Amino acid sequence: RSRVDGQLISLHFQEGQQVNAGDLLAQIDPSQFKVALAQAQGQLAKDNATLANARRDLARYQQLAKTNLVSRQELDAQQALVNETQGTIKADEANVASAQLQLDWSRITAPVSGRVGLKQVDVGNQISSSDTAGIVVITQTHPIDLIFTLPESDIATVVQAQKAGKTLVVEAWDRTNSHKLSEGVLLSLDNQIDPTTGTIKIKARFTNQDDTLFPNQFVNARMLVDTEQNAVVVPAAAVQMGNEGHFVWVLNDENNVSKKRVKIGIQDNRNVVISAGLSAGDRVVTDGIDRLTEGAKVEVVEPQTTVADEKSPSRHEGQKGARA
Repeated sequence: RSRVDGQLISLHFQEGQQVNAGDLLAQIDPSQFKVALAQAQGQLAKDNATLANARRDLARYQQLAKTNLVSRQELDAQQALVNETQGTIKADEANVASAQLQLDWSRITAPVSGRVGLKQVDVGNQISSSDTAGIVVITQTHPIDLIFTLPESDIATVVQAQKAGKTLVVEAWDRTNSHKLSEGVLLSLDNQIDPTTGTIKIKARFTNQDDTLFPNQFVNARMLVDTEQNAVVVPAAAVQMGNEGHFVWVLNDENNVSKKRVKIGIQDNRNVVISAGLSAGDRVVTDGIDRLTEGAKVEVVEPQTTVADEKSPSRHEGQKGARA
């Protein structure tokens, strides 16, 4: 965005390229600013000459005053002229600095490092400092920040991990949660909970050296808070809530089901850690639960894929987030 008015005479970037802070982006016709600078410098030189002459006259007046050849009033008047000219020179110096600044501003440089977008103006256009669109938008992408939300029930876990000095890893996944885009780290938490949603905003930072993340891109965030060794994990669909708490339907060797109370641990929208009530290898029902009764015999349909992992990462699923 320009800070001076004038005609755009050149652009020095390609749309979409990476630029560094201080790189030249555009040049506004500097002619008028060079003229203004020359005028200010000329006035400064003129007043410097006037001051030098006034000081010589003052020195002569001071010598003559010792023999009473000039009056005290004349001496004071000459001293006042010197002081006045010194003040004028200070104003001249400020004018020179202002003119130099205007000339410098005719060279529009990148204020930050980042990726430039599409140009908003063309060479030959008249540019004004009041233009709201500017010349081009620069977005910082290295690094890039991800904003997502966390349920208030999980805040304590995250805060405790931070206090323990842990670096919490945050993963960015695509809309379908099928492809991991990038990996970053937790940067900070907001200072208040949104009373409407019961969530808190969280900021994570990604180096994004491969440019997989773009500003305002929607992603799904996963944050690794802790890892439980040898945890018993079941699909979230298997865990039900009753009057006496959480329970699952467990199959015996004859494929008969029985209700079993469990104590749950960390969970996300896919899996639940069972901290008590189940053992590794127990089979649980995940589909058709609403039709089950105690002792009912069920038909077991083997899953197409089996996930076996003795390490259950404690993850918190974030909502869709936008880049800053």
